[in-house]
Amino acid sequence: MIPETAPAYRLAVCATFTAEPIAPVLSFWAAELSWNCDLQFAPYNQVFQQLLDSTSLLGGNRHGVNLVLVRLEDWLRFPDSTAAGLAELEDHVGQFLAALHTAARSLPAPLLVCVCPPSPAFQSDPARRELHHRLEQRVASSLAALDTVYLARAQELHDLYPVENIHDPHSDHLGHVPYTPEFFAALGTLLVRKIHALRVPPYKVIVLDCDDTLWKGVCGEDGPQGIEIDPPRRDLQEFLVAQHDAGRLLCLASKNNLADVLDTFRMNPQMPLQLDHFAAWRINWEPKAAGISELSEDLELSLGGFILVDDNPKEVSEVAASHPEVLGLALPADPDGIPAFLRHVWAFDHLRATEVDQARTQLYAQQFERARARKLAASLEDFIASLQLEVRIAPPAAGDLARVAQLTLRTNQMNFTTIRRSASEIQAITGSGQAECLAVHVRDRFGDYGLTGVMIFRAEAGSLVVDSFLLSCRALGRGVEHRMVAALGRIAVERGLTSVELPFVRTPRNLPALLFLESVGLEFQHVDSGDLSFRFPAPYAAAIRYQPGRTPRAAERMAAEPQAAPASDGNVRIPYARIATELRDPREILHRIQQAARARAVTTLPAAPSPAPDAATNGRAEPGTPAHHPGDAPPVSPRAEIERRLQQIWAETLQTDRVAIYDDFFDLGGHSLLAVQLMSRVRTDFGVDLTLELVYSGAFTVAALAEAIELKEFERSGGEEYAALLREMEGLSDQEVRELLAREDEMPSH
Repeated sequence: MIPETAPAYRLAVCATFTAEPIAPVLSFWAAELSWNCDLQFAPYNQVFQQLLDSTSLLGGNRHGVNLVLVRLEDWLRFPDSTAAGLAELEDHVGQFLAALHTAARSLPAPLLVCVCPPSPAFQSDPARRELHHRLEQRVASSLAALDTVYLARAQELHDLYPVENIHDPHSDHLGHVPYTPEFFAALGTLLVRKIHALRVPPYKVIVLDCDDTLWKGVCGEDGPQGIEIDPPRRDLQEFLVAQHDAGRLLCLASKNNLADVLDTFRMNPQMPLQLDHFAAWRINWEPKAAGISELSEDLELSLGGFILVDDNPKEVSEVAASHPEVLGLALPADPDGIPAFLRHVWAFDHLRATEVDQARTQLYAQQFERARARKLAASLEDFIASLQLEVRIAPPAAGDLARVAQLTLRTNQMNFTTIRRSASEIQAITGSGQAECLAVHVRDRFGDYGLTGVMIFRAEAGSLVVDSFLLSCRALGRGVEHRMVAALGRIAVERGLTSVELPFVRTPRNLPALLFLESVGLEFQHVDSGDLSFRFPAPYAAAIRYQPGRTPRAAERMAAEPQAAPASDGNVRIPYARIATELRDPREILHRIQQAARARAVTTLPAAPSPAPDAATNGRAEPGTPAHHPGDAPPVSPRAEIERRLQQIWAETLQTDRVAIYDDFFDLGGHSLLAVQLMSRVRTDFGVDLTLELVYSGAFTVAALAEAIELKEFERSGGEEYAALLREMEGLSDQEVRELLAREDEMPSH
């Protein structure tokens, strides 16, 4: 059973380069999505060790996702494009793929692999550029066969979140941080977006308005051939065709005359969308909320799986008032903004489409045929008998894991515990012997339902304890669930177990599961608030058969009680429309991250004042005196323009608004990674190359950095001799300096 407080969702990151700059991006999105996340980084450049060691950070991640970030050139030891160097890189990629295949079978959490873009220096050589393209294709092809590994490619990142300045060669040289902060913002956003698609139960149905949504114009006024398919609407229709092909059901809900809409489709065959793309429609003058309710009933799908797309914000608001669980999306008022808006609505994302997804519209066409047969049948028993139902219950095949995991994410009504699992988690618990899994395949005279049910169970203390029991809603009410319990009963009898224990965890959507449990046996005990545990003697469970008409008592009481939504309930809490309009530009995302971090820093800095630094020591502490701490003194006004600019750079890097010129970098919260970023920024803004030795050679302050920059600029402008003199003078006492200057004054001028 699910614990009351779910553990934090761990994001475990390993990379071939220094990837820590992605941390604030991942944390930002976790806050935006209200996710309780635990972010951890593996040691630097230990990808192979992390994938192959069961005791590693990735190996110990049992509730979350493992992120593997690779820049292929990081495995290239030779700087040139010699045959030996290229062959070595190709060999490394082969070893990497072998490690991924091994990890996919053993790691309990799914793997999200991102092939990051190569550096300009690497791409400048044609042989290396061609090799990188070929190796990236090889990675994609190899990972496509793995149910528990997902891929993010550099081209996808560029298409969704383009960044002008991707690479930072200076920080790459200083600390192997190859990318700019803006690119890390883009990369982190794409990764979180893919994690969202992996973690959040997907929407199943897209309901569409017609006039000024699917086409420009009003078909009832302009006529079927008077409407226009302008470029934004063509993009929208092509987008929806892709959604259909990936498994989402398309429906129409429009206030219109049915004949006008049907004629519009028939008389515009050039439209990407045609009538056969739609599973159902409600085209009339009734409120759209009523039409969507009817579609939900006809499709036997919960309203929580519906998305409404409409050009009219008022219609979207009215549906939201009646059905808050429906995701309503009002298209941008400017049609030119429609394509970009749709591309950034995360609710439309797919990680991978299964065969069942691709055949979904056909499956629901069969469902309508069954519904018609049900109406014609004399009784429910006659209808069930006429279906000629075939149910096959067996361990899932290797290629079934993605579908099994998908069912745990999608299924809400006939789901006893609503435990959501990835394919890798299912593979891990079954492969280790912790549990067993059975897949349920159903077909009847109308067609094949496909893999529609899952049971995960284990033997414990003389009982067969069910961890997960779920059945797709399209197979409900036909006695399949009864055959599933009977199969568990037979297994328990064969193994000498005394009972079958079926826990039930209450949710707002799984009342049908309780109704079923009570219809096959009324003995249960309360476990927690709203949770129950049904225990059937093994022979009794093995003999269960479909018997319609039994009255479930406690379920009626439960249905009459108000039910509070759990803390993690549903998709509706994710601000999809706001993300698609406000948070799709990496620059804006980075700006929000920096704003939030500065706000946090300002509220946490101490405020107790202390005397200002001694001017005689130029602000540096004498030996043996306590270190100066941030906030100990009011900020000292910069003495030069260079210090003012550096204060701003330090504030942005350290994400604080309080930087005095004598504050030590590390006292302000700096660390080695931030030092690399800071020095890279200094190089960009001032055009000077400074080494990290400056950071660690003494007190690293704005004043010290300004002095180093001034010295570099002086040297660059031809003042090498004077710079040498200044360096020499730094080691002299005041008396020695006065004597040296006196000698200079006595020398004859030329």
